[in-house]
Amino acid sequence: MTFRATAARVHLPPWQLSMIDLSHLKIGMKGSAELLVGPEHTAPRIGSGRVPVLATPVMINLIEAAALAAVEHLLPDGHQSLGIHLDVRHFAATPVGMRIRATAELIRIDGRTLVFQVEAHDEKEPIGSGSHERVVVNVARFDQRIQKKLGA
Repeated sequence: MTFRATAARVHLPPWQLSMIDLSHLKIGMKGSAELLVGPEHTAPRIGSGRVPVLATPVMINLIEAAALAAVEHLLPDGHQSLGIHLDVRHFAATPVGMRIRATAELIRIDGRTLVFQVEAHDEKEPIGSGSHERVVVNVARFDQRIQKKLGA
């Protein structure tokens, strides 16, 4: 996992800073995640197709893991990020036995929303790219809403 910060600072309105401090996050921060493709990662096993190559949902999972690696460790205590939007193309197949690597670069911070440019490569070529958005939440408040939804 690699991290890189630029001199750019995020300027949030004072009312947002009092709610959550994201000042440790910097545009340009990067994260990555790797996976050795096994039979359990193929489309037939995941239920997303019949061809035994890397399933798109697995690539997306790795992309989300790369975004987490970029920023999650810098979020304030009691906060985490949740995926809210993906716009990703999966344009090349990867066979079982090949390693894939996903990378995510933080390109924008808009209030509590974090926007990443994402890419995935196997050992031979790029296999996917796009954008991914995550929102930073207070875990206790989020859990309260989920429990209320369950009727607890």
